[in-house]
Amino acid sequence: MKLLLENAHIEGIRYYEAYRKNGGYRAVEKALKMTPDEIVEEVKKSGLRGRGGAGFPTGMKWSFLAKPDGVPRHLVVNADESEPGTFKDRYLMEFLPHLFVEGMIASSYALGSNTTYVYIRGEYAWIPDILEQAIAEAKANGWLGKNIQGSGFDCEIYVHRGAGAYICGEETALIESLEGKRGNPRIKPPFPAIQGVWMRPTVVNNVETIAAVVPILNMGGEEYGKIGVGRSTGTKLMSACGNLKRPGVYEIPFDLSVEDFIYGDEWCQGIANGKKLKACIPGGSSVPILPANLLLKTAKGETRCMNYESLSDGGFQTGSMLGSGGFIVLDEDQCVVRHTMTLARFYTHESCGQCSPCREGTGWMYKILKNIETGKGKMSDIDLLWDIQRRIEGNTICPLGDAAAWPVAAAIRHFRDEFEWHVLNPEESQKRNYGLAHYADPLEIMVS
Repeated sequence: MKLLLENAHIEGIRYYEAYRKNGGYRAVEKALKMTPDEIVEEVKKSGLRGRGGAGFPTGMKWSFLAKPDGVPRHLVVNADESEPGTFKDRYLMEFLPHLFVEGMIASSYALGSNTTYVYIRGEYAWIPDILEQAIAEAKANGWLGKNIQGSGFDCEIYVHRGAGAYICGEETALIESLEGKRGNPRIKPPFPAIQGVWMRPTVVNNVETIAAVVPILNMGGEEYGKIGVGRSTGTKLMSACGNLKRPGVYEIPFDLSVEDFIYGDEWCQGIANGKKLKACIPGGSSVPILPANLLLKTAKGETRCMNYESLSDGGFQTGSMLGSGGFIVLDEDQCVVRHTMTLARFYTHESCGQCSPCREGTGWMYKILKNIETGKGKMSDIDLLWDIQRRIEGNTICPLGDAAAWPVAAAIRHFRDEFEWHVLNPEESQKRNYGLAHYADPLEIMVS
């Protein structure tokens, strides 16, 4: 069942006329006949969880929004999709912008937001123009502006371009950047629901989360909640990439097994070039990597499915996270140490530097991983890496420190033999990584 991508194949669906002709803006029509509290209740009934990575119940998050008299409230949509391996929000904004706009209007009405912001990733240079066009079309047809459809509700949507900082995917850093400041995460509390953008009550939600409000209102929260498994209700967009025959964006049911998703003809159709599956990062670069045996089966031997509970079964010892839905597949020829080093380099570069464990620790991990990968490591470096990641996790203002630590911990936990191979075979490692070993990396200045 497709709830978000059902009409993605229709010619011209990017534009208002085709979208309206195919049932567009019915959710807003329905919403405007309800009270804001009734809409929040429908979202609660649906069981919708945030699709940006945390998986927090959306209706509960909305109910936390403070409503002081005379103080404006805001909806801010996090379109800063910068998690490596994740690109499903880009697909929604590029090909179904009116679905996204409709979700924002209905959500803004539910939250009492007369001014709503979309904070979009700086690298998505072409998408703001698509969104601006959809917003203009919606406004021209009475769905935005003053007195929307005679309801008495006013709403404007503004698109704000980021400058390409991963840290601004964290909601408080995003708010800081939106206000024109450096994108540093804020200490919480106060939470955005109390003091967010311009120190006003604010809800920050992901693009897919807001788009999902449309089918919830169209079919009703209870019906939406019947789709899925347990607390994983509705459907989920997945960005599938890596060594797959057919990478892409897929809308999946939560009862789909990981094995069917990788090998099914309807989905990714197996590993490219006839190779074997080695491992997968199931929820974007910041979640723990899983070897093939634990990816397809849980610790109890049960089939692992594509939902929040099943992927995390066993905790970080034998499980991972659904995260932002960035499904990165590695075949048998891939070097886990090399990929872990690449991720460490990314997090070193993207750390805002506000917290010492993250600022210093990410750089140390990258330097050690590069030494191991290029045949310059020692066996004690593996335990040193483990110790560093342990001291980063849980000791920073925002989750970037955790995001940097978890991939390193999981790689050592599941693939320690590969780390040891690099240490025990330095000449082979140097030959294999000759270009890397002699590359003048500007980050070396930071981590030396």
